[in-house]
Amino acid sequence: MTITDLFRLDDKVAVVTGASSGLGVAFAQALAEAGADVALGARRTEMLEDTAAQVRDTGRRALTVTTDVADPESCSALVAAAMAEYGRVDILVNNAGIGTAVPATRETPEQFRRVIDVNLNGSYWMAQACGRVMQPGSSIVNISSVLGLTTGGLPQAAYSASKAGIIGLTRDLAQQWTGRKGIRVNALAPGFFASEMTDTYPDGYLDLAMMRVPSGRLGDATELAATLVWLASPAAGYVTGQTIAVDGGITIA
Repeated sequence: MTITDLFRLDDKVAVVTGASSGLGVAFAQALAEAGADVALGARRTEMLEDTAAQVRDTGRRALTVTTDVADPESCSALVAAAMAEYGRVDILVNNAGIGTAVPATRETPEQFRRVIDVNLNGSYWMAQACGRVMQPGSSIVNISSVLGLTTGGLPQAAYSASKAGIIGLTRDLAQQWTGRKGIRVNALAPGFFASEMTDTYPDGYLDLAMMRVPSGRLGDATELAATLVWLASPAAGYVTGQTIAVDGGITIA
């Protein structure tokens, strides 16, 4: 096996949540290009079909399942559908997430709880469902954020708390599962990438944020997806419990 072979995911099966738009689409396409079949989960079913078409264009198979990760039963249904269709689950990408930018004195309990329920709890329910069926050699990649490591200048208490929680969850699941079950668990902490969330930022915010980024620009989705493929692949076989910041350097600025 050559070095480049280690990055291949031929005939593996990946589950990607939040796969209806943005980074989720890029993740699904990259995994398929590396050789994986993909089970796609999101609440917006009609948009999932567009992602599935991109996966199939690579020559790989795609399955779409309407999924609300805040509901443990919905998470179990996505994994059950993947097992019924493909017979295995090798990779989980916990990408589904939402955000708010509400001052802490005005954020309602419902707003705060909803972000935690989707971003943090949803990642746990999906990992739990996959962990029950994954075989040794499998990989879970949780999508955190640099806002779990630093501040972004906006009032995002719920989002930052959820993403910091994902980093802690990643460490604990890696400790529990890597040695006993052979499942590696890692996290990605993206910096600023064009997404539905960045589309909602106030005018001028991203220009100011770029002043903190040594690379001086937004990230490209393919740069993040390439790191994801590495973490999911045998090339990262000795990497577990880690949070990899893909952020243009903002966490060192």
